[in-house]
Amino acid sequence: MTAPAPPVPLPRPALDSHTHLDMIQLPVPAVLAAARAAGIVRVVTVGTTLESSRWSARCAEEYDMVYAAVAIHPNDTVAATEPASASGSDSATGSDSASGSDSASGSDSASGSDSASGSDSASGSDSAPGSGPALTADDVLAGIEALASHPRVRAVGETGLDYYRDHAAPDVQRWWFREHIRIAKRTGKALMIHDREAHEDVLRILAAEGPPPRVVFHCFSGDSAMAKRCAEAGYVMSFAGNVTFSSAQPLRDAAAVAPPDLILIETDAPFLTPVPNRGKPNEPALAADTLRLVAEVKGMDVADLCDAVTATAGRIFGPW
Repeated sequence: MTAPAPPVPLPRPALDSHTHLDMIQLPVPAVLAAARAAGIVRVVTVGTTLESSRWSARCAEEYDMVYAAVAIHPNDTVAATEPASASGSDSATGSDSASGSDSASGSDSASGSDSASGSDSASGSDSAPGSGPALTADDVLAGIEALASHPRVRAVGETGLDYYRDHAAPDVQRWWFREHIRIAKRTGKALMIHDREAHEDVLRILAAEGPPPRVVFHCFSGDSAMAKRCAEAGYVMSFAGNVTFSSAQPLRDAAAVAPPDLILIETDAPFLTPVPNRGKPNEPALAADTLRLVAEVKGMDVADLCDAVTATAGRIFGPW
């Protein structure tokens, strides 16, 4: 596949608030060097399983420009406690994000009591084939909480609800989401939310549990009305490459009304590559293209938005 065209360097430093360095098929030093050349000087690499969360924490220890986020992705909540599969991949999240849907709408909610049990399954496991019995949910959550306590881990995520995929039943996802909220509050870390076609339930659970002081909606997928609700609650909205897609006008409308001090920019790499490189592998450097588009939508100078997202990242993740 053709490599993406490097973006024009930003006039001021900025960051990629959500990426998956472990999923990018390039050496980490090369990825980070390309990011720096584009003006993306900081990166948050995000775990989706216990094992990828461990990898993210190790990566943050090794590279000064990297922080980590750790959690069980909602699509991996069932797989997290299943026996290892000889054929499974590490997680079910790849096909979810790689679909790159242009749609930004969705407010589905589901009824039913929340529970950690469920019959739905997804490919993948946190442990290697033949490595022993499956972990319990308590084991997995204890592992995430231990990682979240690490000084280079600055967020609990990505956690939340995904009603678009059916890798885990909604009640299972809701139970895990509540547990991750509690971990974020106990460890004093930001909460990084995956919300796909689940706006109402995500907001309801946050209100019921009491949100942590710092909440980020990763790959924000709501419309302008949802953006206003998040802004009223003080939640940060992180916009990914899909805001540049031609049919994503509702996302651009959301970016237009989101307060500049509640905006972050991300890649979700290797998924959701922004225009003009859509269809090619994504990487943190391309956050520069998304930032420029959001600045245009908001009628802001690019340098001013760079400064705004840097300041917001400092509030959410702490100083590098």
